[in-house]
Amino acid sequence: MTRLLTSILLMWASHSVLLSQVYDEYIGAGNTDGVTITSSSDFAGLSAINTINGSGMDAEKMAAARFLSQAAFGGSMDDIENLITIGQEAWLDDQLTKPITPFTDNFEAIWNEIFNGYLSSGVPEEEIDGPYAVHLNYTWWNNLMVGEDQLRQRVAYALSQILVISNNSNLIDYLDASSTYYDLLLEHALGNYKDLLLDVSLNVAMGAYLSHFNNPKADPANNIHPDENYAREIMQLFSIGLYELNIDGTLKLDTEGNAIPTYDNNDIKELAKVFTGLGPGDINMYVDWTNDPYFGLGLWGTDRRVPMAMYDAWHEQGSKTLLGTYVIPDGQSGMQDVEDAVDFLFNHENVGPFVALRMIQRLVKSNPSPEYIARVAEKFNNNGQGERGDMFAVVKQILLDEEARSCSSFEDPNNGKLKEPVLALAQFMKGVPIITSSGNFWNNGFDLLGDTGQFPLWAPSVFNFYTYDHTPIGGISDNDLVAPEFKIFNTLTSVGYLNKVHTWTFWDYITYDWEDDDVFGDNHTAIDETWLNDIIANEGPEELINYLDIVLTHGKISDESRTQMRLAHETLNWGDWFDGMLMIYLTMVSPDYMIDK
Repeated sequence: MTRLLTSILLMWASHSVLLSQVYDEYIGAGNTDGVTITSSSDFAGLSAINTINGSGMDAEKMAAARFLSQAAFGGSMDDIENLITIGQEAWLDDQLTKPITPFTDNFEAIWNEIFNGYLSSGVPEEEIDGPYAVHLNYTWWNNLMVGEDQLRQRVAYALSQILVISNNSNLIDYLDASSTYYDLLLEHALGNYKDLLLDVSLNVAMGAYLSHFNNPKADPANNIHPDENYAREIMQLFSIGLYELNIDGTLKLDTEGNAIPTYDNNDIKELAKVFTGLGPGDINMYVDWTNDPYFGLGLWGTDRRVPMAMYDAWHEQGSKTLLGTYVIPDGQSGMQDVEDAVDFLFNHENVGPFVALRMIQRLVKSNPSPEYIARVAEKFNNNGQGERGDMFAVVKQILLDEEARSCSSFEDPNNGKLKEPVLALAQFMKGVPIITSSGNFWNNGFDLLGDTGQFPLWAPSVFNFYTYDHTPIGGISDNDLVAPEFKIFNTLTSVGYLNKVHTWTFWDYITYDWEDDDVFGDNHTAIDETWLNDIIANEGPEELINYLDIVLTHGKISDESRTQMRLAHETLNWGDWFDGMLMIYLTMVSPDYMIDK
């Protein structure tokens, strides 16, 4: 150690004399002339000199893996090396060019494959039922695994937890409405938030979920009043929130130090008038009693892939005053009222910090600093070319921001977030080589939902699986921090997650469908045994731990965890495959994996 320190000091002294000279070689990049490194042992023929000559450094790979865990759903070693080659910003720009992986089209394609599979096996057509919700789940997970548009899919998933619809509602019988809604999120994920907000407001699934589909104008004689549900939620959950905000997300306070509400009950009533008169945009193939859609036609007869249309005869006429300041004038069409209201909300000064906080929480961390929120909110307000609401610019700022990329958060106990179950499974499947017997990645989803409390498009309410400000009792709340994902982490789901990881590893079943094995075979995904046996037999368990530390934990596997893994291997010595599965299991149930930093 003395010789190493002496060499480092001498090299530093020489470098300080010639500050203007540029050196391409330094400790860590090949310049090890005259330096001797000794260690207690050399593992797998790897020399101790590799610790400073650059060849033993995995920091670049760990940083790339960490980036992919935030910008996508994780990545394989090939994905990591590709990112290192092209760079993070170039990767983001390239992702913007990737074709959108369609949801509804793939949902229909999967169902057609299943339908034709049963039909060709001899099952009578009248006995083949579907598509069902499980087929929608197949589609979501298959798109995740095969789509090139990983950034877009990750952002759409984040948006699905902010602008929430759920199949855990009347939508369970109208899955084409849900799939169309998800296509909308994919389309606008990297587009403009105003366009997203308008299209969400006109979407049939959202209209049915928050009850402004077939929402009539007031009829006091019959005690009919405009439904206020969507008016409330578009403000509270989709745009401006409950209280006025500074650009950095902190609360504005009145002269008495109290938070200032953004709206009151009268504001809800006024905005509810705007969202009247919206009904079916078209009829579907099952309607045989009319050729034209009409207000009041139910979801069953509506073409749920078409946005809602305005029926002015059912729209509340007259002026509407929004938030006590902006007046929508009398005499214009109902659709113009809707567009004006969305434009007004979109331009409210709260929207930038509102979106910034929630997107940072979904992609990076639970407790961003006010400065981080402000930088993202400012990018929302102006992308640099004068455009407000550019979501690609917002996402780019979130992911490339110093607070997302700095390694200092690894040591800060206030940073990070609990990895939600969907991401825990997705990042595992992206990072560890897996095989599938059919080439499909059909995940039934309900096993994950039942055991861990989460699967996309199955939130228990419009408030998502957890609220953005949820804080569990204890050290987190004592330090005035939030941890949204802990809302679904309890005595039931924590054990459920452990059981799922055991299934994914030792049972050799990661995802599987619910179709008849006699027709489709035992269609499931599993860890690639050949890869696992090779890395254990040829390179040893230590190399597998190092691999997992890159693709899954991004350099966070602690010395304590490594010691436990080595001890388990040495004590049990079950054989290559079992030892490998044990290493993966212990990694995935560790806080090193489950707490993102």
